[in-house]
Amino acid sequence: MDAPEDPIEMPIDGTLDLHTFKPTEIKTLIPEYLEECRKLGIFQVRIIHGKGTGTLRRTVHALLERLDTVASFRLADEASGSWGATLVCLRKEQRPISTQ
Repeated sequence: MDAPEDPIEMPIDGTLDLHTFKPTEIKTLIPEYLEECRKLGIFQVRIIHGKGTGTLRRTVHALLERLDTVASFRLADEASGSWGATLVCLRKEQRPISTQ
């Protein structure tokens, strides 16, 4: 039985490169990373998924479509990675409505 791996420290700087992660980690990694970005006031995020066959890009986009914290997303322009990266706009946290 393999021992669990130690958590990987990664900078929260608005760019998430998925090349170093296993496909099985993506479904928890992306929501957690985006939430940490929001906590730090980063609302524009670039997710690098690579060009390849497009399978990972489709997985990333399907996940982003289900996240309430995502306002919008689109493929990056040439300067930001072209179709090998996705640019994500996050919603800013809303203040609770006062009942007074």
